[in-house]
Amino acid sequence: MGRRYALRDDQWDVIKGLLPGREETVGATVRDNRLFVEAVLYRYRAGNPWRDLPERFGDWKNVHRRFSRWAQSGVLEAVFAHLASDADNEYAMIDSTIVRAHQHSAGAVKKKTRTRQSDEAEAG
Repeated sequence: MGRRYALRDDQWDVIKGLLPGREETVGATVRDNRLFVEAVLYRYRAGNPWRDLPERFGDWKNVHRRFSRWAQSGVLEAVFAHLASDADNEYAMIDSTIVRAHQHSAGAVKKKTRTRQSDEAEAG
């Protein structure tokens, strides 16, 4: 089951240069940026709470703490902006608040149609 929520190498190559902790950046160098990104993807794709992350991703508290730090510092926003600028439409998401339905599907009042009685009912 290990690769179901994992990034492909080409996907990782697109974002790895945007993440903190690389050797050429100032600060601590991390070796597990990819594992962390895959943990976040796993959590959102599977719909699990943070504390239910599988052990292969490490301590869930550390993953959540790092996620919160990246969100507050703008790292995640920068990644999303970069990905949105070069969208390949591999995934298309539609928010239901922008989808419009035909008026009849929204419970509009239906016009009552007058049914004609058959000739037998009128004669009888």
